[in-house]
Amino acid sequence: MPSTALDPVGVAGRRAAWDTVMTGFVPGLPALERVIGTVTEGLHGGPPTRVLDLGGGPGLLAERMAARWPGARVGLVDIDPVLLALARTALPGAVDVIDADLTAPAWTAAAGGGYDLVTAVMTVHYLDPAPIRTLYRAIRRILAPGGLLVVADLMPDDHAPTVMRALDPVPGEATAELAWTQWWGELTAAAEFAPLLAARSEVFRDRPTAEFAGGPAWHAQAARAAGFAESGLLWRDGRHAALACRRT
Repeated sequence: MPSTALDPVGVAGRRAAWDTVMTGFVPGLPALERVIGTVTEGLHGGPPTRVLDLGGGPGLLAERMAARWPGARVGLVDIDPVLLALARTALPGAVDVIDADLTAPAWTAAAGGGYDLVTAVMTVHYLDPAPIRTLYRAIRRILAPGGLLVVADLMPDDHAPTVMRALDPVPGEATAELAWTQWWGELTAAAEFAPLLAARSEVFRDRPTAEFAGGPAWHAQAARAAGFAESGLLWRDGRHAALACRRT
């Protein structure tokens, strides 16, 4: 990834804007974070010791988990050079920022193991069904016994795999899409991001978004096939939902 020094004040503003964009897509994300925290502490009888956020982007969820559990070692995995640079600039030393491809076996070696909690929030829809199943097997291997996987994404009620483009639009979605486009457009206009954006184009040049959206039943079945004996719906907000899977 290019070595680019970013302005910390500007990075803080861009991360705050990213947070606004994401809650525009899924207004219930703050509630989901609270549920994840409460359930994790309940299962472990207190704070977790190791936490990992997959597809963690600029590190907002990882940062909040580190603040909630200051004694825990918190990390994030992502592949986007722009988002990784934002996370590294904002969170030096507070969060382990790992540049790794979740579709490549080597990511587990980079992440290590023994995690009490692994989250994947708005991440797996970028993958096709087969890589999601492989990812679930890999996550189970890096979880500690009794560890929890929380997958939150577009999970329609019909419990059948579909494609997001085929789903009916919902109120506010067009506004969120516009905000997403504007966020990236502002980065394109900033000279300091030019090397990172060039690197990003190379990373995603042959990596189209799958736009897969399986229902909770599909994800539960994939988790069982990966070796998770327990799973259940943790949260729902419109078409988005979170499934919790526990390693026994």
